[in-house]
Amino acid sequence: MICNIDIMAKPRMTRRDKWPPPRKCVAKYWKFKDELVACAEKEGFILGDKVYMEFHLVMPKSWSKKKKIDMVGECHMSKPDLDNMIKSVGDCLKKDDQTIHEIIAKKFWSEESILVLKNL
Repeated sequence: MICNIDIMAKPRMTRRDKWPPPRKCVAKYWKFKDELVACAEKEGFILGDKVYMEFHLVMPKSWSKKKKIDMVGECHMSKPDLDNMIKSVGDCLKKDDQTIHEIIAKKFWSEESILVLKNL
């Protein structure tokens, strides 16, 4: 499954997040979750217990054109953390995500935000 969505890690939730208006990071996460679930339903994708995840993250607008060209496809070595993005996908697509026992995941710089998911 390939989804063109803004990828994000799940924010730390507090009791305050149960009542409106939501914090910006929480509202952005709920939007991400809705888009991911819609994409999975459209593709007929069900997250299995052995998963391959590939996160393509957008480069900052402040980077020069030369740097962007050089960094396409290179390893993404900054925030958001890979483990937090994995958790957000698991929480969005699997009710009982504790059954996931094997994950292969990578994150790269890209010109657009893309999430690739495959069951192994």
